[in-house]
Amino acid sequence: MPITPPLSQGFGYGIVLGLGFAFAFGMILTTYVLKRYNAEVQTSEMFSTAGRTVKSGLVASAVVSSWTWAATLLQSSGVAYRYGVSGPFWYASGATVQILLFATLAIELKRKAPNAHTFLEIIRARYGVYGHLVFTVFGLMTNILVTAMLLTGGSAVVTSLTGVPTAAACFLLPVGVVMYTIAGGIKATFLTDYIHTLMILIIILIFAFTAYTTNANLGSPAKVYDLLTTAAKANPVAGNAEGSYLTMRSQEGAIFFVINLVGNFGTVFMDNGYYNKAIAASPVHALPGYVMGGLSWFAIPWLAATTMGLSALALESNPVFPTFPNKMPNDDVTAGLVLPYAAVALLGKGGAAATLLLVFMAVTSASSSEYIAVSSIFTYDVYQTYFNPQASGKMLINMAHSFVIIYAILLAAFSTGLYYIGISMGYLYLMMGVIISSAVLPATLTLMWSKQNLAAAALSPILGLACSLIAWLVTAKKEGGSLSVASTGANNPMLAGNVVALLSPCIFVPVLTYAFGPQNYDYMSMAAIRLANDEDVAEAAHVDLEDIPGGATRTVIDSEAEQKNLQRASLIAKSLTCFMTLALIILWPMPMYGSAYIFSKKFFTGWVSVGILWMFCSVFCVGLYPLFEGRHSMANTFKSIVRDLSGRGGVIKGRAAREGSGSEESTSPVEGGEKVPVVTEKSE
Repeated sequence: MPITPPLSQGFGYGIVLGLGFAFAFGMILTTYVLKRYNAEVQTSEMFSTAGRTVKSGLVASAVVSSWTWAATLLQSSGVAYRYGVSGPFWYASGATVQILLFATLAIELKRKAPNAHTFLEIIRARYGVYGHLVFTVFGLMTNILVTAMLLTGGSAVVTSLTGVPTAAACFLLPVGVVMYTIAGGIKATFLTDYIHTLMILIIILIFAFTAYTTNANLGSPAKVYDLLTTAAKANPVAGNAEGSYLTMRSQEGAIFFVINLVGNFGTVFMDNGYYNKAIAASPVHALPGYVMGGLSWFAIPWLAATTMGLSALALESNPVFPTFPNKMPNDDVTAGLVLPYAAVALLGKGGAAATLLLVFMAVTSASSSEYIAVSSIFTYDVYQTYFNPQASGKMLINMAHSFVIIYAILLAAFSTGLYYIGISMGYLYLMMGVIISSAVLPATLTLMWSKQNLAAAALSPILGLACSLIAWLVTAKKEGGSLSVASTGANNPMLAGNVVALLSPCIFVPVLTYAFGPQNYDYMSMAAIRLANDEDVAEAAHVDLEDIPGGATRTVIDSEAEQKNLQRASLIAKSLTCFMTLALIILWPMPMYGSAYIFSKKFFTGWVSVGILWMFCSVFCVGLYPLFEGRHSMANTFKSIVRDLSGRGGVIKGRAAREGSGSEESTSPVEGGEKVPVVTEKSE
């Protein structure tokens, strides 16, 4: 029986379009302010790399935002509803390790290809056209699947809460995102990521405190515990220890963990969006940014799903739950509707509005990253590489803007088509690794192993994809009797396909490398990747290219010092991320899984409390720390605005306005012919 939407269509359109336009206006204004006072002219380099000057706080918030998809909130709540307390932990740990391990790859990228714009440029520099084309296909498949997940999951929630047609939601959700992405490029993505991430964290904390402290039907971890115990007696969970929702021993949960772990390697290591953020990060800020981002992100699916998925189970037998007296239909769980139903049960229309805002933030911030990622690929790896190698900065910017618009329209149409043929976000989430994970190992070894040759790099992803498709579809046919959305979307076929995709290159890569001879690559062609020529854009804006962030010419001494710092960061990244990965997927959960421990009431209370405390740490890392890092730049910009508005000139441009400390005075001409003190960087 269809559920009556708790909010009106007008409210849905207001959030989707109104907030989208508000963010677009805010980013257009911010872009103008940064251009006027900080000399941040929108060159092609600024659009795609933010001048390679982003600090760790913003990097961390951008990583959290990019990894907080609709699936992060909706799929994690669904697995909590299906498997109990193990689901949120398996989701969080199985998707955090990739971000932590990617920190090592980010450092290697900064070391070996400091001028790269995309990870595909690195592939081409090492393997030439054939390797480049293979990885371009896999990279674009990754971006397409991620964007489709964002739009299918987001539109499903918008439709269920407001009644806005799904097709309309698919086309309208990207409108504001496209506007502010074009206006501000990746810098706008970083800034909106910060705002979106902070709002997401606050809303999740509101849900958690409502469920565990103030709600009339729940109100404490002890009450939730009792209701979960009762729910398990009425509907025991197959494969869970004693059928309980309060145990880490969950057979189906463990299968999901493996699928989640394997599939998400592809969505991080093959998504150009994560490389974009590594490229945009200042060299000394890449490692702390990714580590802080990964650890901060862990709390989001863990606490959100532990709150909303378990609240749905606890309240399902209560008249406040939207499907009462029936259990949630499986299709609704797969579509990601556990969280919105639980929010309505907890907070009524207020919960519905908070969920709509939450999902809007998750979808738009992550999709902005995808638009920039795909735009960068088409601009630098297709247009500049194969059609116009001598493209000017202005032409590259125009192409980047065009590709953002074209990609947004095509993916809105594609996601609408998926809706009409019955493919949901949950299905795409599980299938993703089957399609793309065979390229993970060859892509990683491009930066990490000098001996991998062209045959191994170009053929391993293709052979791995063939093997994964065979494993997936044969298992589905054998277990389901026929090939359908239901049979191919079951856990065991997805498990087979995902595992084969990730692990088959472990055989193909060494065999092909030594069969055709190791390459013994020296990484010099990566270091030779050149920056775009933005002199025409700087000249048109009447700004010295040296004053634009990242535009200053680096000396040999600076480059050598940077390489030394990056080499040290590489050693730290490898040891630190390996230890944290081991802790999150083995040392913490496996003893609890092996012992089949059933949570006591006190242990469950402590479990929830740790999640809330961890979330507060995330708020500090990605909410407060970026403000602290940018305090000098914000203060100087504010002073410049005050001077400007008071009629005293005061258009303070250059690197000083961005840094605000550790500098010495000079003078610089400003509007009106007068000179004002300006700071320039000291050499270190």
